[in-house]
Amino acid sequence: MAHCEQVPTAVRTVDSVLTRMRALDAALPHRDGVAVFNRVYLAVTEAVDRHIEDGRFADPRAAIALDVRFAERFLDAVDAADRDRRPPACWRPVFQFRRHPGVRPLQFALAGINAHIGHDLALAVVDTCRTLGCEPVDLEDEFDRVGDLLVSLEERVRDELMPGPDLLQIADPLTHLLGSWSLDRAREATWTAARALWALRRLPDVAGEFTERLDAAVGFAGRMLLTPLPD
Repeated sequence: MAHCEQVPTAVRTVDSVLTRMRALDAALPHRDGVAVFNRVYLAVTEAVDRHIEDGRFADPRAAIALDVRFAERFLDAVDAADRDRRPPACWRPVFQFRRHPGVRPLQFALAGINAHIGHDLALAVVDTCRTLGCEPVDLEDEFDRVGDLLVSLEERVRDELMPGPDLLQIADPLTHLLGSWSLDRAREATWTAARALWALRRLPDVAGEFTERLDAAVGFAGRMLLTPLPD
């Protein structure tokens, strides 16, 4: 695999985004929907950081850049909501329903993963390519490894936040919602979207329209995942 060029750039460190996520975790109410996703994402970012330190990424600099650019997308959405600005469409359902008593923690976790993987990760790949002067194919190993960590975490989230078997019956609406979304399919679509956006980088109008439609589609899926359910 060709590695990214060593282009000097000023990017935040993984430690800096971890600090912001930990501050959010301390500040937000435990049941808040943004707090639920933030705890999930904090665990992912800590795992990526450990893997970088352990030398499990072939190109640590590319892994750090991708991880940071990825995290910044979520943190920027939080900042926008805190300042009464509109976050990207993919994140709006999470912020709109964050305190709704009829939405279960697992729904918030998966809706956040949907927004972050379905929209933010594609844009983060493009951001990282621009930062490091490389092509998406040069980041494929890092993309796949981060995706593998997310899959393992999603499994853990389902185990921890899923209602017990006495509550989760086949007729439970949550069962149907969980079956309507797949992280593996979202990862595949995101990699395709990242490559398409990179190919369109010299056509800013078309790239902007593509990004807007991607954002809206991911937001629609998130809204479905956050359908309030009866107790």
